[in-house]
Amino acid sequence: MGETKRGFLALADISGFTAFVTETELEHGPPMIAALLEKVIGVFSPPLEVVEVEGDAVFALGVDGAVEPPSNLLELFREGFAAFKEHQRELEADDSCACNACRSVGRLRLKMIGHHGPFFLQTVGGRRQAAGRDVVLAHRLLKNGFGRGDDYTLLTRSALEYMQLDLATTGFLSHGERYDHFGEVECFVQVSAARGVERA
Repeated sequence: MGETKRGFLALADISGFTAFVTETELEHGPPMIAALLEKVIGVFSPPLEVVEVEGDAVFALGVDGAVEPPSNLLELFREGFAAFKEHQRELEADDSCACNACRSVGRLRLKMIGHHGPFFLQTVGGRRQAAGRDVVLAHRLLKNGFGRGDDYTLLTRSALEYMQLDLATTGFLSHGERYDHFGEVECFVQVSAARGVERA
């Protein structure tokens, strides 16, 4: 049996993953990706629940009330960026190895997707799983027209309203996407500063 909840759906995805893994050494590339994702997971959980690690992405949920006030979710994203970039810089600065993975880890980028809506929680094969229209939409948003080699956060209108963010003070820019079965999706994007977000 399962149950329907409402809450925040968060995805952290490493851009450049496919090229990095296929063009770098097996012994170094995948462990570096795993270490970078673990830094994000360490920030997300708790208060969010990580329900899936998908190779190059982390999918986490926070039922309504898990983060109060909801605006603190933006700080959670910023902390996730900071942890990722800090470890990325450490890996890049390590000159003990000259392999392709160690030389190119600095090219990886991180994007965060935030959405809010209902989802169905169930257990499949002993593992928690989230399903539903809004879960599909959140994942679809990973493939968007914004990607320009930047680290960025993309929020849907429902996420922005749930988080009660002020566009004027947060620096998010309006951005639209269109997907089959969903139509037009109103989004807002914030590029992370100078490819190196610092902890507040």
